[in-house]
Amino acid sequence: MTRARIPDCPLARSVEIIDRWWTLEILHVVLCGRTRFSAIRRDLETPADVLAERIAELTEKGLLEADDTADDVDGPDDPAHRATALGRSLRPVLLVMAAFGNHRLAPEDRSVILVDEETGQEADPVVVDRATGRRIDTAGFVFARGPKAGEQVAARYPEARAGR
Repeated sequence: MTRARIPDCPLARSVEIIDRWWTLEILHVVLCGRTRFSAIRRDLETPADVLAERIAELTEKGLLEADDTADDVDGPDDPAHRATALGRSLRPVLLVMAAFGNHRLAPEDRSVILVDEETGQEADPVVVDRATGRRIDTAGFVFARGPKAGEQVAARYPEARAGR
């Protein structure tokens, strides 16, 4: 696992949790409803031993857990897994990353798109502030140090200002 160079940096902590490129691929497959080991393996074309190690690592990190509620039609040799609350919290990140990956492609060159299930229209995800509903990808939103900022972070970011 990659260790954060600046432990109190939220971006470094996020990268530390995600760690490897395949973390997002496995979460994407599971969050899309393909939870059986065989389905994940088929989707990702990954050898069984490699996938088993990766699922074990994601379980240890708290991103996945065994799904004991899944029916046992496929038997114990094909266990199901589900995303934990921590794993599910990465879904918006996956959606925005997919849109980012498609951004420079012509519409006819996109292999996977996000659509509104009711209308079939392609969605264009944006990130907004929950309190105000305002888009946060504007100059009006900046990073500021938090109450637990260490020296490195405090040196880089100003204190948060209350109102203008």
